[in-house]
Amino acid sequence: MRFNMNMGPDNPILDDIARVAGGALNIVGAMQGQIREEIKSRVDEIAVKMDLVPREELDEAKTIIAALRKRLETVEKRLDALEKSGGRKEPVKKTLKAGKKA
Repeated sequence: MRFNMNMGPDNPILDDIARVAGGALNIVGAMQGQIREEIKSRVDEIAVKMDLVPREELDEAKTIIAALRKRLETVEKRLDALEKSGGRKEPVKKTLKAGKKA
């Protein structure tokens, strides 16, 4: 039994190997996409279960809190000025310091 060792461009064995390798790469590429989608789906499920909020909502809440702190500081200053001018005899207890961060 003799084997044809001609590895030229017309060798059917190399064509078959190239076809199989190309098919395997296509399968791996498709699997990669499916795996990514599955991971994204699982992460989204976990985020919902943990009651996480999107980054945009968190940033918006931080902006609102910063504005409220500024308003509180202004109101506290006005209240202090009123108390000093004789509007009240005893100061009102301050419940939130303007300098604290959430």
